[in-house]
Amino acid sequence: MVKTFTMVPILLLLLGGTSTTVQSWYKPPVNVSWQWQLSGNINISYDVDLYDIDLFDTSIDTINDLKKQGIKVICYFSAGSWENWRVDKDAFPPEVLGKDLDGWPDEKWLDIRKIEILRPIMTARLDLAFEKGCDGVELDNMDAYTNESGFNLQADHQIAYNKLIAAEARNKGLSVGLKNDLDQIVELEPFFDFALNEECHAYDECNKLKPFTNANKPVLNAEYKQEYISDEDSRHKVCAEAKLLGLKTLILPLNLDDSFRISCD
Repeated sequence: MVKTFTMVPILLLLLGGTSTTVQSWYKPPVNVSWQWQLSGNINISYDVDLYDIDLFDTSIDTINDLKKQGIKVICYFSAGSWENWRVDKDAFPPEVLGKDLDGWPDEKWLDIRKIEILRPIMTARLDLAFEKGCDGVELDNMDAYTNESGFNLQADHQIAYNKLIAAEARNKGLSVGLKNDLDQIVELEPFFDFALNEECHAYDECNKLKPFTNANKPVLNAEYKQEYISDEDSRHKVCAEAKLLGLKTLILPLNLDDSFRISCD
């Protein structure tokens, strides 16, 4: 397995001022191999460098079993939405809860302008990731400003929130990945260690991820289209494009339950 660590200074941007700390965190190499499973019993048998798994639902034992194999562990949680099944759901006051996410009636957008409320909740989640032995975090729903959130969110609100949570993660020694949010990639790339995208091939958006590959940072991409699963020619075309662009593309089930896995590597 490839292991990359770097000692670098962080300028941690806070609302009330600045402070400087020095931390070590995992920085995945551009050619990292990976597996993504967020539901079901985690299959730890894949010979890959990195697993992306759910922060809350994955046991410390499973994380330890992966790390014993030399596998890095990225822990998923939603930093941009409230989910009514999470153990910390009562920490979110009603004023930060917006509209339901499209297709997810048990999940609501957060008012990311309310930094003073959300920051300690997200910091506690980052603390949990560190305590459970995660090497990094994947932050979901970090593009509320492009959705019907129920709040008047602007692009600069999203930039400020994403940078703050990323800085908090790095300050705790955690690698941090940017999930989707393609229109803000140029500005956000320096604050994140890798990108995780969904369906850039299907939506013809893969070129937007070049700021990460140009910076020698990996782009982990997942595709869900039935065409890529069942049609060999379509699958070969997607994988050829992924290799040309330097993306680490997997074709996976939409619910990420490990019912199948097709890798373009």
